[in-house]
Amino acid sequence: QLQASGGGLVQAGGSLRLSCAVSGRTVSSVSVGWIRQAPGKEREFVAAITRSAMNTYYADSVKGRFTISRDNAKNTVYLQMNSLKPEDTAVYYCAAQIRTIVVVTTSYEYWGQGTQVTVSS
Repeated sequence: QLQASGGGLVQAGGSLRLSCAVSGRTVSSVSVGWIRQAPGKEREFVAAITRSAMNTYYADSVKGRFTISRDNAKNTVYLQMNSLKPEDTAVYYCAAQIRTIVVVTTSYEYWGQGTQVTVSS
């Protein structure tokens, strides 16, 4: 199971840190990604970290602003979001997969419930 948290309302330029708590298996056994969905839009890949944690991937729209990381001891993956923009407003989902096709949203096998991020201008 995946439990996402940390969303909220923030002004443009602000920061938030999202957490994805993994249960039922060790976080190092899966690749974990963050995928977002804005109203009226399709789900969009944001960032991912592979099982080995040796590779991270980011959408071009968030490179240099967002950082994905993992804490094995807490079995949790984080998404640090800085310099937030109104266009970052969306429901953010964490998802996991056994494979490493992390930039393809449909390749994820396990999904959390999502957390709302709203960035005001």
